[in-house]
Amino acid sequence: MPVISRLVSIILRVAEIAFAAVVAGVIGHYLAEVNHSGVDVDWLPQSRWIYTEVIAGLSILLGLIWLIPFSSGFFSWPMDILISFAWFAAFGVLVDTIRHLPCGSIWSWHFRGAFRGDQTCGRWKAAEAFSFLSAIIWLTSAIVGIWFTFRVRQNPTDGVRRRRWGRSAV
Repeated sequence: MPVISRLVSIILRVAEIAFAAVVAGVIGHYLAEVNHSGVDVDWLPQSRWIYTEVIAGLSILLGLIWLIPFSSGFFSWPMDILISFAWFAAFGVLVDTIRHLPCGSIWSWHFRGAFRGDQTCGRWKAAEAFSFLSAIIWLTSAIVGIWFTFRVRQNPTDGVRRRRWGRSAV
């Protein structure tokens, strides 16, 4: 059974890195656009975007560190839970930001501007989706770590048991 949990852990860590990279790329693109445009846009919450970018960077770093298959990686589940909560907060930040864009509601997934070359709404919704998926994957990784840490181990014995006072029966 430990082989399966290690395989699942590696798959989850790779997914964490990939999802964080997508969010970091999209948010980094928008931060670069705002920085180079020179336009004063007060309604853009750039500090919230930087928060999301920092969470994505931490997720990539920690995912790469914990991708190394040691059993100590399973005991990092408290940090997995904290990163998951941070991703849920980043998802909320991105949902709050999209209300200022002419994209419709968060649940409106038809892309009106897709044929005009305007991919702003599609990029934002992709960043939102991948931030939510990243939160779920980090939470799943924490659950796997909790399971690995607290599972009941049944060690098979060969019938030789210690007697009272620690003496062997053999």
